[in-house]
Amino acid sequence: MSEEEEERMDPVNDDTLPRLREIVPAPGTPRRKDWTGIERALGTGLPADYKELVRVYGGSNWDDYLYVLEPGCPNAHYDLLTWAEQQAEDLEDLWVYEEKPAELEGEGARVVPWAVTDNGECLYWLVRPGLDPDGWTVMVNEARGARWEHFSVSCTRFLASALSGDLRSGILSSSFPLAVHEFRRLGPA
Repeated sequence: MSEEEEERMDPVNDDTLPRLREIVPAPGTPRRKDWTGIERALGTGLPADYKELVRVYGGSNWDDYLYVLEPGCPNAHYDLLTWAEQQAEDLEDLWVYEEKPAELEGEGARVVPWAVTDNGECLYWLVRPGLDPDGWTVMVNEARGARWEHFSVSCTRFLASALSGDLRSGILSSSFPLAVHEFRRLGPA
């Protein structure tokens, strides 16, 4: 990767929300959250770009495939706190039978989900001790298998780059993104 590409993919200097708004216009009313309470319940801070993504787009479905999780999502199936708790338990059970990805071998390293797909893939933040949440990067886990991918980008940059076709995953569906983007803010189920 060139120095220019690394600079564009720097999660700390992420300014991709305007780019995402160009790709998919934001819906009307912003969503307000008690981030202090959410982060207390989660036991960790959250990246600023994710908070802004949720404020602007809310829990949402992108190209009829990827669901961004939202704390207190009107559709309870996509609640960030519920997913974080369930995934932490499921992964602890999984590590008994499967080898952890190399990125998770360090003391205290873990993942926290921020998006899922309709096929069952899960997109996580890679959380490392002492690393500010704004420096968290993205890991993708296949639905029914042991494959993981790591992307050195923030969640918003991952989403914008995946939608624009600048970033490709070998795990996510080959039909994502759609040629004409579809967006829907999640409401009550």
